[in-house]
Amino acid sequence: MQADPNKKNMERMEERVANANEQQLQHMLTDSPWDHQAVMDQVALEADGLLGGYRNSCLLLDESGFKKSGRHSAGVARQWCGRLGKVDNCQVGVFAAFGRDRRVTLVDERLYLPEKWTDDAKRCEQAGIPEACRCFKTKVALALEMVEHQRRIGVRFSWVGADGFYGNDPAFLRGIDARSEVFVADVHCNQRIFLEDPKPTLKKKKGKRGRKPTKLEAHAPAIRVDQWRSDQPDEAWERVKVRDSSRGELEVEVLHRRVWLWDNEESAAHCWHLIVRREVDAPREMKYTLSNAPAETRVERLAEMQAQRYWVERAFQVSAAAGGDAGGGLRTNGQATPDAFGQHSVPLRKAGYRSSGVDSARHRPSIG
Repeated sequence: MQADPNKKNMERMEERVANANEQQLQHMLTDSPWDHQAVMDQVALEADGLLGGYRNSCLLLDESGFKKSGRHSAGVARQWCGRLGKVDNCQVGVFAAFGRDRRVTLVDERLYLPEKWTDDAKRCEQAGIPEACRCFKTKVALALEMVEHQRRIGVRFSWVGADGFYGNDPAFLRGIDARSEVFVADVHCNQRIFLEDPKPTLKKKKGKRGRKPTKLEAHAPAIRVDQWRSDQPDEAWERVKVRDSSRGELEVEVLHRRVWLWDNEESAAHCWHLIVRREVDAPREMKYTLSNAPAETRVERLAEMQAQRYWVERAFQVSAAAGGDAGGGLRTNGQATPDAFGQHSVPLRKAGYRSSGVDSARHRPSIG
């Protein structure tokens, strides 16, 4: 896969691999019934041996879209494509990157199947999608699956990072929290928070008639995170170093507060960290982040953890550069091949892993 950067095809791979045959390579990638997940797990475990077990070891979740023409490639549909910044005909995958500090590699992926696919058994059959994969799952559900899977096979990460798409979904944050994992997730500016415990209780019944109230109500007002940020004085911002960059130390300014989150149904609210980040050179650019890290976690540490999300994009770049275009599936005679998206992703992830230049050592994970 790391052959001529302008010609990444079977013929060029044959030239680089000893005793290889391009037809055999084509068969292996398109028709051979090998388990791509087992290969990805091997990549993840090798990466864990080099990167896992440190306080900065993290699992970063993100999605990526791959532009596709036609309607035969598994999961292809008109949907949001982040790489293009618009709705287009594409495949979308949810990915997990495992990293520590400046070193990162992609270790897992799930193909997102829109409902128009899972509702069409014939189309799934023609695309070679296994029956077990034909039930609709949201991107959040796929992301939670990967977190569970990586922990189950023994990958040692200290927290899970995610962008605002996942952070804004209550099911994701509560799903990670319920699994006793630490999350550091960006949220949108309209995320509503409580500045004091809302202490939800049943609404009081008015009068003697009617049904007994079953809905809970909060005993404190909720506000948007951007509203709270705008109420803070300039001296409340704290400048912290979050990581080294090609231009030296990267410093940002942050606000921090413990806040409560409640979804209008839970019997008790969650008390989590809120971090607001703005760039020193671009103070109007804001990022809002929630974390369920231990209450005693310092603001500098929270800002450092939030900044690690940068590396998931780097992981996509490395995989694309090492393996060619990171487009989704393989095709044979104009038809999508069985499990093509998953199998095609393996050499890309492996190439990205081999190109990451990681060093070896072991330690036990901790947040502080």
